[in-house]
Amino acid sequence: MQLQFLGATDTVTGSKYLLDTGRRRILVDCGLFQGYKNLRLRNWDPLPLDPANLDAVVLTHAHIDHSGYLPLLVRNGFRGSVYCTMGTAQLCCILLPDCAHLAEEDAAYANRKGFSRHRPALPLYTGADAERSLRRLQPTQFGKRFQVVPGVEAEFTRAGHIIGSAIVTLYAGGKRIVFSGDLGRQQDIVMRAPEMVRQADYLLVESTYGDRRHPDDDPLDALGEIVSRTVGRGGSLIIPAFAVGRTQSLLYCLHRLRELKRIPDVPVYLNSPMAIDATTIFSLHPEELRISREACAAACNLATPVQSMEQSIWLNQDHSPKIILAGSGMATGGRVVHHLAAYGPNPRNTILLSGFQAAGTRGAALAAGRREIRLHGKDIAVRATVEQVEHLSAHADAGELMTWLGGFHQAPRRTFVVHGEPQASDALRQHIERDLHWTVTMPEYRRSYPLD
Repeated sequence: MQLQFLGATDTVTGSKYLLDTGRRRILVDCGLFQGYKNLRLRNWDPLPLDPANLDAVVLTHAHIDHSGYLPLLVRNGFRGSVYCTMGTAQLCCILLPDCAHLAEEDAAYANRKGFSRHRPALPLYTGADAERSLRRLQPTQFGKRFQVVPGVEAEFTRAGHIIGSAIVTLYAGGKRIVFSGDLGRQQDIVMRAPEMVRQADYLLVESTYGDRRHPDDDPLDALGEIVSRTVGRGGSLIIPAFAVGRTQSLLYCLHRLRELKRIPDVPVYLNSPMAIDATTIFSLHPEELRISREACAAACNLATPVQSMEQSIWLNQDHSPKIILAGSGMATGGRVVHHLAAYGPNPRNTILLSGFQAAGTRGAALAAGRREIRLHGKDIAVRATVEQVEHLSAHADAGELMTWLGGFHQAPRRTFVVHGEPQASDALRQHIERDLHWTVTMPEYRRSYPLD
């Protein structure tokens, strides 16, 4: 039995882990690479196996860097089941078609404007591919052990990252292989804490923030100050926000700040059809939240939803103070790109980065202080204030990762540190080796490791 790492090694994107038992092949996560061009080009590379020979897929959660390759997998011949939680299935039903739509839109725009090197520019996959992949989904309950294929069983444990997110335990060949997926915070503002797992023969643990700790202060203080300062100078706040998870946390924070009268009463717009749908799904899973149903309802109804492109364009023409939340969270695409072009050159405005910005993305460039970014083939000056808050991160920090790892009753035979930039992964590796005395490996891209 062996495990091959087809993504999320030395990077936070492209999660794909292929378990080969000798008789069966199961893919845990099926994500897209994002960020630097050399990473994104990997999405076009064929997998080292024919998808038709893959028996099943198991998803930890719905984020595109964990699920976004599914339509391509199905287009290329995969006909097995995709196992996930109900929340993940519901979110995939909006995320995957939206991802396909954005890819088709970007390709069409590139063809109209002529800034692609390819003639014609093609999307990675289409909306029809996405719809076909959704028919493969098999929702399964948390805490219930189930058969993936003969000889392999699985169980989902709550990960506390986003709605539906799970830690996956596979039982194969008499061994337990645990995949952490993306672990949430111990004291997240809306999500319940990740549950502990007590046993693993082999463990894969994420390391997004393996080299740092999140601020301990109240996220309401930081967000409230930024909103008040921006509106006070007559500006607007543009927030590139992940449609799933981050948008809902931000809406809750803004609701609380307004309820406490700590921010000016300016309009809040949610300019992302996908985030609007995700917010509805968020409200359907109170069992995964630490906030009350009433607070959830108030937060979900705070913003004015923006559905049409005409409404989106109007937002760029209205210069009164406002707060706009729009995708994508790393500013790699979506409607926020047009808002950055419209609001970025004005020094009265603020661009607020509220989540992890993968290397090579526009968000990472803004976080690094870049004062000019390329948007739709043009260089746009950034004179707006750029702020970054890490208080709302949905990923466990180094201390929280170590707390979760400390819940195991005994050391796994081997722990693989994945889903992190090299510095973060190496820092977590050192923490684990020093404090827990476990055997730790930072796996190499596309390399296979025996699970003896």
